Amino acid sequence: WHQPIRSIAMGDSDTESFASFEEPLDPTLQNVLDQNGLKWIFVGGKGGVGKTTTSCCLSILLSKVRDKVLLISTDPAHNLSDAFQQKFSGEPQQVNGFENLFAMEVDASAKSVGGGAPGGGEPGLGEGLDFLNDMASSIPGIDEAMSFGEVMKEVEQMDYSVVVFDTAPTGHTLRLLSLPQVFDKALEKFAGANGLFGSLLGPLSILGGGPGGEDGLFSKIEDLRRMVHRVKEQFSDPELTTFVCVCIPEFLSLYETERLIQDLAEYDIDSHNIVVNQVLSSEGCCHETCLLHARVKMQQKYISQYEDLYEDFHLVKTPLLAEEVRGIDKLRSFSENLTKPYEP
Repeated sequence: WHQPIRSIAMGDSDTESFASFEEPLDPTLQNVLDQNGLKWIFVGGKGGVGKTTTSCCLSILLSKVRDKVLLISTDPAHNLSDAFQQKFSGEPQQVNGFENLFAMEVDASAKSVGGGAPGGGEPGLGEGLDFLNDMASSIPGIDEAMSFGEVMKEVEQMDYSVVVFDTAPTGHTLRLLSLPQVFDKALEKFAGANGLFGSLLGPLSILGGGPGGEDGLFSKIEDLRRMVHRVKEQFSDPELTTFVCVCIPEFLSLYETERLIQDLAEYDIDSHNIVVNQVLSSEGCCHETCLLHARVKMQQKYISQYEDLYEDFHLVKTPLLAEEVRGIDKLRSFSENLTKPYEP
């Protein structure tokens, strides 16, 4: 069902490959903190498994060892503001209590392909560019692609030493990772539209007194495409990029984690860390017939499956607490579970 991804590229000799499995890997995210060259860190998984908590805690830990850290939420249902109990927007904002940790929440629907008002302020071009905007919007994933592209363009110009992405549930995340294909498809459609409607847009431009509005649109998309392909090259470099998968010890989460890891391998994106959240402790369980005992037993079964499937991964377990992890103090405290092995 699952072939270890990292072991495939681990060495030329069988001896070297098998030696790496003699002892389990350190069950913490310390390896991420120690990899000083990392630029992009994605945190993702199924909905409701604790991605935001994990990304916030990881960012807090990174702020202790890196010069300047940016945490970006690409999930339409933003939770960073709730987690930190501080309002964030589409621009990087310093997190209260930290000198070098910043956060922002990206709204994919807030950006249009045309870049603002119809016609970009050029009279007479509104209808033509609106048509191209409508055409662009018909391409699956183009909203997220344009938004993410704009964000990456801005982030590349800033001096953050590492960027952590609190991603949307798995399906949306994989769509973001396919940005290069989305942009290529968009450009093919736009190229056809440019030839087909060039005779219409040209006179509109002359009548409106604003030359080259459609050219500006095509130029903008081409610039974004180049940037996205450049970012894709970085995402495919394990020295620069890694993906931390987050899950819980249940069947559906196990299944989706496996699918996510296989898709990441298909996109050549490094992944060798899995955080298993919401792990119960049997402490305080009164007898074998109680609900807690049954849940603990079920979780142990799936944790064993995670350990069997991902022996070449850092498998990090974190506890289910009696209260929500919200606010700076609780996030700081919970972040210790990512660097100290937890045994239920």
